[in-house]
Amino acid sequence: MSKTNGSFMRALCMGKIAEDIIFPYPKMKTDEKETLKTIFSSFSSWLKGKDSDFRKWDKQGEMPKEFLQEMKEFGLFSFIVPEEFGGLGLSVTGYSRVLQELSRYEASVAITAGAHSSIGMKGLILFGTDEQKKKYLPKLATGEMVACFCLTEPSAGSDAAGIKCKAVREGDSWVLNGEKIWITNGGLADFFTVFARTDSPEGQITAFIVTREMAGVSTGPHEDKMGLRASSTVTVSFENVRVPNDHVLGEVGKGFKVAMKILNSGRSGLGGGCIGGMKRAIALSTHQAKSRQQFGKPIADFGLVKQKIGHMVVECYATESVVNLVAGLVDQGHEDYAVEAAISKVFGTECLWRTLDEALQIAGGGGYMCELPYERMLRDARINRIYEGTNDILRLFIALTAMHDVGQQLKELAGSLGKVFLDPIKGFGIFSDYAKKQVSLTTGLGKATFTMAHPSLKEETEIFEECAKDLASFADRILRKHGKKIVDLQFPTRRLADAMIDLFALACVISRVTSSIEEKGPEKAAKEKEILHVFAGQVRRRVKSNFGKIDENDDEQIISLADYALETEGFGWDNL
Repeated sequence: MSKTNGSFMRALCMGKIAEDIIFPYPKMKTDEKETLKTIFSSFSSWLKGKDSDFRKWDKQGEMPKEFLQEMKEFGLFSFIVPEEFGGLGLSVTGYSRVLQELSRYEASVAITAGAHSSIGMKGLILFGTDEQKKKYLPKLATGEMVACFCLTEPSAGSDAAGIKCKAVREGDSWVLNGEKIWITNGGLADFFTVFARTDSPEGQITAFIVTREMAGVSTGPHEDKMGLRASSTVTVSFENVRVPNDHVLGEVGKGFKVAMKILNSGRSGLGGGCIGGMKRAIALSTHQAKSRQQFGKPIADFGLVKQKIGHMVVECYATESVVNLVAGLVDQGHEDYAVEAAISKVFGTECLWRTLDEALQIAGGGGYMCELPYERMLRDARINRIYEGTNDILRLFIALTAMHDVGQQLKELAGSLGKVFLDPIKGFGIFSDYAKKQVSLTTGLGKATFTMAHPSLKEETEIFEECAKDLASFADRILRKHGKKIVDLQFPTRRLADAMIDLFALACVISRVTSSIEEKGPEKAAKEKEILHVFAGQVRRRVKSNFGKIDENDDEQIISLADYALETEGFGWDNL
């Protein structure tokens, strides 16, 4: 399994630890590091001290045009545009690190820049023709054109295949009609990546490049949002918009593939934003804990406060390990990373939420007040678990991908048994491979092991190996138990997904700590080893808990209570 054609997690669910995919831990190039240092220095001189402005713009629900112009002048729209078109041409890793830095100042600024690059014009970079790129990328690099991604509709959110916006072919053009909702940057954009139903012989959905100058394109007022209030979010409408045929992005009928590729490749940017928010929260919390006095001493002296901060550090390190590794795989030309990208989104957004919640708790009553940044950071972060694929849907995707792979193996085995006497070499070979896997899962003999992790991490790698054996066994068992019905049984699939998420994060941390030990030596990497030790213990407990509920659980009772609440449309008990 080479680095460009294998998935670490899909292999793991089949009982294999594909070490070569995650080792060595990816590193950013030296010249790009120097470029980023220069960029971050300019960020500091520009954005530091603007917190009162950010708070004011949050209340107003809009970013001033003057500040948007400053964003353009500071190159915030040029990060991923290739140098030949006037951009910085940052790697996926470098771009993720830039969004991390922006998020330490203000999430609305980061999302405006991120939506432009991560999803708004990403399709043009991935699927655009040479002519399309030459026409639009220079303007997108300078911010003369701001980009947005138009997929979501009133009846099609996570179910992207259910879109109703329609494009009908008429000669050398398409006539586009429909409405897209909750479009980030929609009020600022001149460049729209739009997905519409085409119902053509080639396929159901097609991606188009649409520009604001086209007749029939209009946008609604700014949405009044819970968070990210200074960023632009609007409804975008298309009324008999005539789109030239050379504005098709990718192939006609292949728009769903385009959308999924954009979202997968853009998730490292969102992950970078999560890391930036977590690092800012840790900085705020440690300062607050040292300066706030209770019972005659700083609250930093109390064990429960230290426990919160310690867990925040562990989750930030783990998130950074996951996001950087996935970004590194993309930079190396890795092709099968959709499951890992989805995991990075779910893991990072949920770690950020817990970190911000604890940071506000450490701040006490002051954290609840609008004067301090905590409540705004919480509001801004809440959308992360919803947009670019809700975490609930992504969990199903993660687990069902594993189920599909295991199912294919079982199907192949069944087919081979029927033909074993017709083609004994092939048939017995497949049967033998599967039997070896089952013996390994049952007895532990010949189990998959880490060989590339640092020897001093033996305890943590053994935890991973033990849980990985359980994972492969779990995936096999639930598919045998439920068969095709597993698609509709979301409780067991969630447990499988949660185990996969935890194990991938642990694998990333093992790889990163191994790299740190090899570069710095065991003594200087001691704190990172402590992080790994704590995290490995957490993963083991969570994975064991999930696997323990395969057969013994309260799923039916929970469903029964939910059905009762749905029937009564409320809570059915009252003490009056």
